[in-house]
Amino acid sequence: MGGRADASVLVASNRGPLSYLADERGELTARRGGGGMISALEGHEQPITWVCAALTDGDRAAARAARDGRLSTPGGAGGGEQIVRMLELDRVIFDRAYNAVANRTLWFISHLLFDTASAPTFGHVWAGDWAAYEEYCACFAQALAEDAAPDAKVLIQDYHLVLAPRMLRDLRPQLRISHFTHTPWASPDYFRMLPDAVARQILRGMLGADLLGFHCRRWADAFLACCDAVLNASVAGDDVTFEGRTTTVAVTPLGVDGPELRLRAEAADVASRMQLLSEQVDGRRLLLRIDRTELSKNIVRGLESYREMLRAHPEVHGEVVHLAFAYPSRHDLPEYREYTAAVQRIASDISEEFGRPGWEPVGLEVSDDFPRSLAAYAMADVLVVNPVRDGMNLVAKEGPVLSQRDLALVLSREAGAAAELGGDALVVNPYDVIQTGEAMWDALQMPAAERAARCERLAAASVAMPPSRWFTTQLDAL
Repeated sequence: MGGRADASVLVASNRGPLSYLADERGELTARRGGGGMISALEGHEQPITWVCAALTDGDRAAARAARDGRLSTPGGAGGGEQIVRMLELDRVIFDRAYNAVANRTLWFISHLLFDTASAPTFGHVWAGDWAAYEEYCACFAQALAEDAAPDAKVLIQDYHLVLAPRMLRDLRPQLRISHFTHTPWASPDYFRMLPDAVARQILRGMLGADLLGFHCRRWADAFLACCDAVLNASVAGDDVTFEGRTTTVAVTPLGVDGPELRLRAEAADVASRMQLLSEQVDGRRLLLRIDRTELSKNIVRGLESYREMLRAHPEVHGEVVHLAFAYPSRHDLPEYREYTAAVQRIASDISEEFGRPGWEPVGLEVSDDFPRSLAAYAMADVLVVNPVRDGMNLVAKEGPVLSQRDLALVLSREAGAAAELGGDALVVNPYDVIQTGEAMWDALQMPAAERAARCERLAAASVAMPPSRWFTTQLDAL
């Protein structure tokens, strides 16, 4: 086994902390990625090695140009150096593993998205896709094994890499390994749609870890139930014993970094977006949603709910605006292109039915603009988060933290965030558009003192487990 073996803390994920772009002269520029994991690692005092896939042509060029494929980057204020190892994977292998298996199978299983009258079908083509997924996970396990010191701690992330813990365990038995699932987990009945051997392989792969993390109790319990029903493993409390070793399951809900988020919201680009949004809203009450155009986010039903509210309460016509930020996601998959078109159709239908000179009832934005999102959080009276299923949903946490109007939160009971925020949100069945529309109305009518008290408690709960603490908690548990 070549390479170096001196990293004491390693993280593995499909997407890394950096993305490289090449300009017209071929010169590479690194851009910082987003997300809680990156924030968590920036302030960590120890050097960290991050293993990820090279996703762009710029990433691949940077990986080839770097010594041993390892890129060094500062760890941020107070943090140690980060080594980023980008794996230049075969493009066909990556496409089959990432799109066909991770995004069109495992994501659909965890979010209960299949139209089971016609999908899924597991035939010879999919078996080839699964073989590519095995190879993809094996590449990560090999890289981690090469770089890890004898007593290293390895934190593997998400559904892209469910086989990697066992593969790494086989290569380096003495390592301390964790895996964190950022998605929901399906119940045994739904999980068993997978081919029997694959279902067993996934669970066995994850049980190669010492510690398995989930965002809420519900998803952890579903995983434990699958271990019992599919593997016939011994489950005692949060411990699963299988093939002679025990894995502990833990619930560690990720929150947001309040100080960092507020500091970013004070930037000039956010202020300029706020001015533009103020002109668009024009003094009206603001209902807001911010999502990727992802099937599980339930944007179409959310807009249908707003339409139901307008039909039931004509007195708010002209007094309210619904801004829906639906940012692009996975447009290489046909289901997502069709869903984006459906979102655009219903937004157009609402405007046609209710719009009048001087009042556009819904504003749909499909271009990604993070400063605009931060500005909208500050201005919103109501934040709508209604996924059909979600591992956590940080939008529900970011909104109360940045609110300047004591926003009310309409929250799906199927979001992992409901476990922490449900007591102060207006909790809805995401499939019931009438109920959700009435919750929007109730949120608009909520007395100011109640809104303020609820929003304060929502904000406090949202920052209870900031990314740095979330990361350190898992390291300590290992």
